[in-house]
Amino acid sequence: MAEIRTRVTVPLSFADGYRTTAQVVTFTGLSDGKEHLALGLGEAIARGAPLAVPLVRPHSECLTGDVFGSERCDCGPQLREAVERIGLQGGWLLYLRQEGRGIGLYAKLDAYALQDAGLDTYQANVALGRGEDERDYTAVAEMLHALGVTEVDLLSNNPDKLARLGVAVRRQVPTGVHLTASNAHYLQAKVEHTLHTIDLLSPTAA
Repeated sequence: MAEIRTRVTVPLSFADGYRTTAQVVTFTGLSDGKEHLALGLGEAIARGAPLAVPLVRPHSECLTGDVFGSERCDCGPQLREAVERIGLQGGWLLYLRQEGRGIGLYAKLDAYALQDAGLDTYQANVALGRGEDERDYTAVAEMLHALGVTEVDLLSNNPDKLARLGVAVRRQVPTGVHLTASNAHYLQAKVEHTLHTIDLLSPTAA
C-alpha cells in the first residue's frame, strides 16, 4: 500500500514570472516503484484543510517541454497553466515519471526523428516497436488514496485518463489550447487519434 514518505514546502518560479508555493509529497509503496510526486497547491492545502473535491491534473514528465520549453508539444504550457489553475481552486498536480508516453526520453527523441519523416506521434512509437501509449495510471489512484482523496475534478483534455485513473471523477475540466506552428501536427494527432477535447479552430488557440 502506498504511503506518504515526505512533505516539503517548495517555492516555484516560472519563466513568465509567475510564482507560487507547493507542498511537494513523495511516497513509498507505489506499485511501479517510480519516484512520482504530488504537488499540493492552493491556500487550503497550505493550511492542511481538507478539500471535498480537489482539482487534480496527472501530468506525465516531459523534459523537453517542461524544462527546455520545446514547442513540439504543449506539455510545458499545460504544466504552467495547471499549476495556476489548481492553485486557485485547491488541489494536486501529480507529476508522473513516464517520459514520452512511457517509452522513455531516448526513445521519445527517436520518435521525434520519425515524426520529422512524416509519422505522427502515435505512429512513431509503433514504428519503434513500442505501444502507442505505454503510460500506466495505477500510481495516480495509489497516490490519491495515500493523500486521502476519494473524488476529483480532473483537469485534462484526454478522455483516456478519465477511463484509466481508477478514482471517482466528478467532472472533467478541459485545459486551454496551446497551439503553435511547431505543435499543430502533434495536437491534431491527439484530436484525431485519441479524441482529445482540443478545439483547434478556436480563436483562443494561439
